[in-house]
Amino acid sequence: MNVKNMEFKAKIIAIDSLEKKLLDLDPEYKGLDNQTDTYFNVRRGRLKLREGNIENALIHYERADTAEKKESDVILYRHNPDKALKEILSLHLGVKAVVDKRRKIYFIGNVKFHFDTVKDLGTFVEVEAINVGGSFGIEYLRAQCDRYFNLFGLKESDLVDVSYCDMVMTG
Repeated sequence: MNVKNMEFKAKIIAIDSLEKKLLDLDPEYKGLDNQTDTYFNVRRGRLKLREGNIENALIHYERADTAEKKESDVILYRHNPDKALKEILSLHLGVKAVVDKRRKIYFIGNVKFHFDTVKDLGTFVEVEAINVGGSFGIEYLRAQCDRYFNLFGLKESDLVDVSYCDMVMTG
């Protein structure tokens, strides 16, 4: 599945207060997922294998490393957990980094919210306005991100410019 998102990630301290602001909007709660994302060495973009109790996927994505709301081009392959896939990818590509996190997942329409506690990195909120079936324009998706950025009372200085992979590698 190919998808274009508009998204942002912010480093936060008061994860509970931001989650409460979202809960006031009655989002759909998908659950708490303990996820391991294994990133592989690739020439272009990023490739990660997500292993969780809710989400399991091989994900390739490309996006700018800038501390702002940004477009992300995603190719997502959902699969049933199978350790052979990780072994094959590790053998042929090599592991770049591993990210362990606890993620609470919510949805409001096409917008996905993550409240993450990442091992050795801290707490974060991610908002992804997902262009389901190409039915939304990029400006509409940007407006959705802006809405939730403002709802959470975030500042531009809270935004993170790189992936968790990059943060783990620079430790």
